[in-house]
Amino acid sequence: MRLADLFTDAKVTLRLATPLIAGQLSQMLMGVVDTAMIGRLGTTPLAAAALVTNLSHVPLVFGIGLLTAISVRVSQARGAAHPERARAALRHGMWLALLLGISTLLGASVLLPQLGNFRQAPAVVAITPPLLEWIALSMVPAFLGIAVKNHADAMDHPWPPFWITLGGVFLNVVLNWLLIYGNAGFPTLGLAGAGIATCIARVAVFVGLVAWCRSSRDLRDWIPAHWLRRPSWRPFASLARLGLPSAMQMLAEVSAFVAAGFLVGTLGGEPLAAHQVALVCAASVFMIPLGLSMAVTVRTGAARGAGDRSGPRRILGGALLVAALFTLPTFGVIAGGRHVIAGWFITDSATLELAAGLLLISAVFQASDAVQVISMGALRGLEDVQFPARAAFAAHWLIGLPLGWWLAFRQGTGVQGIWWGLTIGLTVCAVLFARRFWRKSG
Repeated sequence: MRLADLFTDAKVTLRLATPLIAGQLSQMLMGVVDTAMIGRLGTTPLAAAALVTNLSHVPLVFGIGLLTAISVRVSQARGAAHPERARAALRHGMWLALLLGISTLLGASVLLPQLGNFRQAPAVVAITPPLLEWIALSMVPAFLGIAVKNHADAMDHPWPPFWITLGGVFLNVVLNWLLIYGNAGFPTLGLAGAGIATCIARVAVFVGLVAWCRSSRDLRDWIPAHWLRRPSWRPFASLARLGLPSAMQMLAEVSAFVAAGFLVGTLGGEPLAAHQVALVCAASVFMIPLGLSMAVTVRTGAARGAGDRSGPRRILGGALLVAALFTLPTFGVIAGGRHVIAGWFITDSATLELAAGLLLISAVFQASDAVQVISMGALRGLEDVQFPARAAFAAHWLIGLPLGWWLAFRQGTGVQGIWWGLTIGLTVCAVLFARRFWRKSG
């Protein structure tokens, strides 16, 4: 494989990935804005937002993983020139998204009375329920929007969803300003206002995505004529089976971070607030390799559908080259400017120092994070999803999280020990996924 070929493939992948990255960043920006604006209310509200983030990220990431099946099926249908398969994938994916959203809402209603059992600070638990209720409700339009966006991305039309999602971010900012702080005559709702703003913005994004799909001439033959027609069991189950291992793989990683958040919460409100700031920043940087991973899934799936046997390795190599060129400068920016970045969210000096230390660790693990998520995207395009799910569970839950607990509570390293354990888990995933792809693509 020549370096020139890698650069050529890197350009193609980056061209597709750019709007996907922008779309992911715009979605993540909603969480960044919420964190920054809630952080001005104080450390306790910020810790409550961290608790809600921990709880809501489990179903959100599970749903994102499950709904990647839409991208795989649609990209393969596009590569094989079968519009009917693409229409069926979106229609059944919408029903899958609706089921996910309703299940999340019901799960939150069961969880609310149990918040006191998570050993978090009582002051944090006391103000958490309103925000959790609204965020849980917002999951219904969020999942439906992800389903439509995945279809558009796989059809190589990612820019309109990006602009629609970015519009939702700006709407969220305005609504936060009105509802959190009570500006322009609106009531001062604090944390509940942030939840209401997120819910309204997610509804607006979903409505905008559907309206665009229905009006697009390029997608006219590739979207369902009847979006709400009753699903057929076999294709619905087939889509769910394809997405479930990917969902479990992503869930293994995010649930480890969620469990780490609960461990951090037992150390007090200040470590939890610092953890929230570092996690939001790390997740924002992660959107770039995640966008590359989504592009790799689409391109690998299309290559597989078209019978191109040599394409997958070139596609992955080009994407990893882009990731390497991105990782080096971002490491320098985060490592060198970590105190400034933490200061955007936190005013308390002790909490700021904790967050800056965690940001340094996040700068270290971003290379492993990029390799593992891009390799996973390539495996998903090949429909190899069982092994990564098992490997991710072992890496995070049998290695990374126990190691982090030992460092934090037995070696006295506190919250930083937990993050170093997570870093080890990501590195193990990166090695296992890359090795697996190289064998399967051969």
